[in-house]
Parts: sequence; structure tokens; C-alpha cells
Amino acid sequence: MAPPGKRHRAPSTKIQVIKGRLLKFQAKYLTTDFAKRLVLDPSLLWVSAILLLVGELFVNVLVIQRVPYTEIDWIAYMQEVEGVVNGTWDYSKLKGDTGPLVYPAGFVYIFTILYYITNYGWNIRFAQYIFCGFYLVTVALVFRIYSKSRKIPPYMLIFICCTSYRVHSIYVLRLFNDPVAMMFLYLSVNLFMDGYWTLGSTFFSLAVSIKMNILLFAPALLLAYIASQGFYGTIKQLSICAGIQLLLGAPFLLTNPVAYMVGSFNLGRVFLFEWTVNWRFLSEELFVHPGFHISLLLLHVGFLAIFAKPWFRYMKSFAKLQPTGVGIVSQLLLLPLFTANLIGVAFSRSLHYQFYVWYFHTLPYLLWSTPYSIWLRLCILGLIEMSWNTFPSTNVSSAMLHVCHLLIIYGIFSKRNPPKDLDININKDK
Repeated sequence: MAPPGKRHRAPSTKIQVIKGRLLKFQAKYLTTDFAKRLVLDPSLLWVSAILLLVGELFVNVLVIQRVPYTEIDWIAYMQEVEGVVNGTWDYSKLKGDTGPLVYPAGFVYIFTILYYITNYGWNIRFAQYIFCGFYLVTVALVFRIYSKSRKIPPYMLIFICCTSYRVHSIYVLRLFNDPVAMMFLYLSVNLFMDGYWTLGSTFFSLAVSIKMNILLFAPALLLAYIASQGFYGTIKQLSICAGIQLLLGAPFLLTNPVAYMVGSFNLGRVFLFEWTVNWRFLSEELFVHPGFHISLLLLHVGFLAIFAKPWFRYMKSFAKLQPTGVGIVSQLLLLPLFTANLIGVAFSRSLHYQFYVWYFHTLPYLLWSTPYSIWLRLCILGLIEMSWNTFPSTNVSSAMLHVCHLLIIYGIFSKRNPPKDLDININKDK
């Protein structure tokens, strides 16, 4: 018998332990405040990212199964790489139904692999599922960028995933090469954010080897090299990029170097007016005029020059703060890279519908780098989406697209100095 005044305390049962944990979970997570954080707090963006990735898998499968595939370039891609499969290494002799091969060597190797695993290009349904995989990998890489940088609120991921039929179509209903190039680009950006410069340069160069629109990021990346790697480090990274291009292109360069350089990196190619998204309000005569192309090039270079100084400040700050390991520091790298690409898109000689993926996934980041209200940011995003979904393009849709681009560029320029509260956020995250 227990001594007087002392009572036995009944041991906690498993049910009581579980109940206690459930109460703690409820108090911490099943609250209105936490629900708001899931929607608004960038530090919890990863939760929404996981849920949306799972949702995107089902959405893409549904699109593939229910929406008819539209043939545009896939057969031509297969015809072009079939020439290489048959032993033709002269670029001037590689052609498809849509014309000569106009992409670098990396494209040939990637689509040769697809040629074989899709039964010489005939198993289009399997190719669609492969591109569904490309889409999911791309979105996962983009979500990681946003999660680390903590720039945008989680609810914006819904706009990335659920508001653009055009982007889903480009990936799984059209099978263009643009998404493949962008997948490698976003992988390289993730590597640069984490300080893996050599590996990042490798995948950046691989992206360029698939489609050269990736070079639109190059001016800002060069500043990043100089700021973080120094002179000799920059030479090293540029040598890696150039070396990969030479290695991939070697069989074609040894056969007919002029044909390869002119065919795969043709900066003077004239686009068809009927497919333009951004210059519909011009006459066709002006659209194809060399003077117009030179003017756009001068504007492109001029805007890059205007932004070069603040970009370099960003990159120097990034190089200084990256060793802290705090993800928010990546904002200093991302804004120059994404803005350089936007400037290139804004002053392109022509934009075709598949080119939307060149910058679609960066638009929320760019808009959240402007001083505009949330409603104006969403309005700009909606108008851009409307412009890209207007087929065929009209004078109004083309003009509206330019207005939106210039509004974003102006908004970013007005906030061109690194944010003063970044140091506070860095110390908070340590």
C-alpha cells in the first residue's frame, strides 16, 4: 500500500499520446493564420509546389488523353535527325518538311535519342508523355528557384500552373524543342544559385546547343561570371561554354564548318510575317526590312547597356553574400538574368507562339520585382496571356504585348538598386 499523501499517477496510454500530438498539430497547423501563410508566405511555397506538381501530372495526362495532338514541327524534327542517322553530317543537306535544319548540334543529339525511343518518331503518344516529363521537371526546377529566392507568394504558383493553356499545349500537344532548351536553362540557373558554376556553365551551354534563344540570358551571366569568378574564372567558364559547343558540333564542323555555323547560329534569319505574335501592327514590308532589324538590335543593346551598371552591383552583392547559404540572396542573381532575357524577348524581330515558354515561368518573378500594385501585376500577366492566346495575332494583341513588356521593364528599372531590406531578411534567415 502506498504511503499516505502519495497517489499513483496512471501511466499515459498510447491513445493519450496520440491525442496530445493531434491537439498540438491542430493548434499549430489547422488554424486560419497558418492557412493564410500557406497562401501568402514565400517560405511555405514548397507546400503548394508539391501539391501543384502532383496536380500537374494528372492535368497533363488528361490533356494528352483528351485533346487531339497537333502536328507542326515534330515530323520535320524527325526528318532532320534521320539524315544524321543515315550518315549525313553536312548541315546544308539536313532538311525536313518545314525547311532546312536551323538548330545547333545539341538539338540533333537530343532528338536523335527521341527518334529511337519513339519508334523512329512514329509513336507520338509516347513522345507526348516524354514531353510531359520535360514539363514536370521544368516546373519543379522553376518552383525550386521560387522557393529558394522567396520572392513571390505561393498563390502565384496557381497562375503558373493553371492559367496558361498555351504553355501546356506547347509542351504536350506540339512537342517543340523550346521546352527542352528551357529545361536545361532552369537546371543551370539552379546550379548557379547553389554556387556550382562549372556544372551550371555546362548545362547552360547544353541549353544553347538545343536552341540559341538561351543566349538572351548571356549578357547578365557574363556579369555574374566577372563579379563572382574574377578574370581567370570568367575565362574558365567561357572556355567551358565554348568547348562544349565545339565538342558537340565537331562532326558537323569537320564536314562543312560554314554550313554548320550559318545553319545553326544564323542571326540574320528572316521570319515569316504570318506567324508573328509581336509585330502584327506593322506592314510586311517594314517587318522584313533590314533597317527594322538593325533598329531592334540597337534598342536591345541600348537597354542592356542601361541596365548593365545596376546588374553588376547586384552580381557583386550576390558574390559577396552567396557563401552565407541563405536562399534569398539568389534574388541578386535572378533579377538580372530574367530581365536580360525579357529585354531580348521585347526586342525580338519576331515571336512565334512556341516562344512563349522563353519567359513565361519568369514573369511572376519579374512582376514582383516592380513597384506596381498586386492588381496591376495580375492585370499585366493576364494581358500577356491574352496576347499569346490570340490566334491569329491582331494589331491590338501585338501592341498590348509590347505595352506589357515595356511596363515590366520600366517597373524593374525604377527599382534597379538592390533592395535595402535584403540584409535584414538575410540575417533573419540565418
